[in-house]
Amino acid sequence: QVQLVESGGGLVQAGGSLRLSCVASGSILSINTMNWYRRAPGKQRELVATVSSGITNYSDFVKGRFTISRDNAKNTMYLQMNNLKPEDTAVYYCNAYVLTLGSRSQSFWGQGTQVTVSS
Repeated sequence: QVQLVESGGGLVQAGGSLRLSCVASGSILSINTMNWYRRAPGKQRELVATVSSGITNYSDFVKGRFTISRDNAKNTMYLQMNNLKPEDTAVYYCNAYVLTLGSRSQSFWGQGTQVTVSS
């Protein structure tokens, strides 16, 4: 029905940068809020950043380092991550609230992309 596919993860040294992408495809009428979450080993999933109607919000632990953005024409969301720290190591997940034909807005998740930051 709707698929979210993340890419751009990898291994980087502390202080480095990565850019994650999330592409939504399928029976999409519109996409409302889009989010990036992450789950570090042994920890619960946590919200990283949100973009909705052009308004962005960030969790305190990434403010000033990460930037979330969207290209609505491409149904794509990005996360530019700068000055990465070892504690940013996690699987990063894309989440989107999508309105599909014949259905209410639903939440969909990507499969995740691994980000590893070495010290």
